[in-house]
Amino acid sequence: MRPNRRQFIGSAVGSGLSLAFLSQRDPVSAAQAKLDPSVVKLDDSIEPTVRLLEETPREKVLEEVATRIKGGMPYRQVLSALFLAGVRNVQPRPQVGFKFHAVLVINSAHLASINSPDSDRWLPIFWAIDRFKSAQLETQKTSGWRMSSVEESRVPKGSKARDAFIHAMDNWDEDAADLAAAALARTATRNQCFNLFAHYGARDFRDIGHKAIYVANSFRTLDAIGWHHAEPVLRSLAYALLQHDGENPAQKPADADLHWQTNLEQSKRIDADWLNGKSESDASKQLLDVFRTDNEKSAPARVVDALNDGASPDAIWDSILSSAGELLMRKTSIVTLHAVTSANALHYAFKTVSDPQTRQMLLLQNASFVTLFRKAAGENSLSKQHIDTIEKPADTPSLNEIFDAPDKPSAARGTLAYLDAGRDPQALMHAARRLVFIKGNDAHDYKFSSAVLEDFYALSPAWRNRYLAASMYYLPMNSTKDNTLVTRIRSAFA
Repeated sequence: MRPNRRQFIGSAVGSGLSLAFLSQRDPVSAAQAKLDPSVVKLDDSIEPTVRLLEETPREKVLEEVATRIKGGMPYRQVLSALFLAGVRNVQPRPQVGFKFHAVLVINSAHLASINSPDSDRWLPIFWAIDRFKSAQLETQKTSGWRMSSVEESRVPKGSKARDAFIHAMDNWDEDAADLAAAALARTATRNQCFNLFAHYGARDFRDIGHKAIYVANSFRTLDAIGWHHAEPVLRSLAYALLQHDGENPAQKPADADLHWQTNLEQSKRIDADWLNGKSESDASKQLLDVFRTDNEKSAPARVVDALNDGASPDAIWDSILSSAGELLMRKTSIVTLHAVTSANALHYAFKTVSDPQTRQMLLLQNASFVTLFRKAAGENSLSKQHIDTIEKPADTPSLNEIFDAPDKPSAARGTLAYLDAGRDPQALMHAARRLVFIKGNDAHDYKFSSAVLEDFYALSPAWRNRYLAASMYYLPMNSTKDNTLVTRIRSAFA
């Protein structure tokens, strides 16, 4: 069911959106609504706005959208159109990353937007619009891909959708998975779909965690724009999750597939009352050492031992998230950054799914992923820095002094001192987020900042300050060069 106007306004206010954006949008002509019948058609309520983003040249689109917003186009209309334009025009293959970050980043931009003051609210969304136009152009040049319409006569009946999807995904059958995903979107609930997609998003380490990231970010964006937009999103997601090179993994699994089967066996050892452990367990500290040395097979086994010895899943997640943050300290790179953002996605999935075995597998797979990221980063090139041995300076710095620090280690030490002194973490987060708006030039700036600022509160108090301190190794500083797009965005609204 689509929300009525009162429900929409209520949900927008609850999200912190300014009521200035909530009047009726401009009418769109019939000519603008025409679409090639071979291309997937979107919901009638959003199709014209998607066409606006698709067809307006990159050098004009920000100004055109700003004009529509000043004329009354609401935030959710812009967010919905941006996400669906990306899904329809940017191919999530051959790698679930690269140009497809234009889609992956939208939830992160949305989270940044709703947590920002009104003066900055449109900066991340307009940055994402520009990113979409760049990815759209690249796709047009390289493949000309656009999502096609589904062959209606072949879509499974609702009663068969779940089994058809599982069979297609287990056999890496793209055509059958596409049809089953369409059927699921039409007949299954949001939670039923998430249980299925979260399972397959975590089953392999291809694309360094981007599959899990797409699962989490796509469902979270659908939560913001409405489930009635789900069909093209789930079709895109199924296509992305089946990405592989070489032979069909159902016939010949690759190295990226093997730890899933190992962890399935490990999950059978988990005690029935595994959710009732102690959060204050010493397991977090002990598992930090495990993730520094063990491999993708032995680390999950140690996690199972910790659970059976009475550690809670929260204590395990403390160690996983902290280990990911530590990797970024030890070597700041795109690979170690994805240890953080994929852990954020898998943790969100763990909190959201209802199937007990899927929850266990998400935990064990992330334990494998941490070690695989360590290997992918090049173990011999990692520094000896550890998250639990960050030393604080003698004096507590101000926010400006933290972001004016001469180097990243100094910023990390200052951040830990600031937080341990009881200073407001929200003030630090707002300062970091605003620097991303002004200086961020890459989708990873938004993905990373939204992940770490969210996971600060997911960690226990014993670990969260050190985790945020470690994040300073990637967050922008005052000395980072400004993003020139900000001036254009502000001019568009002038």
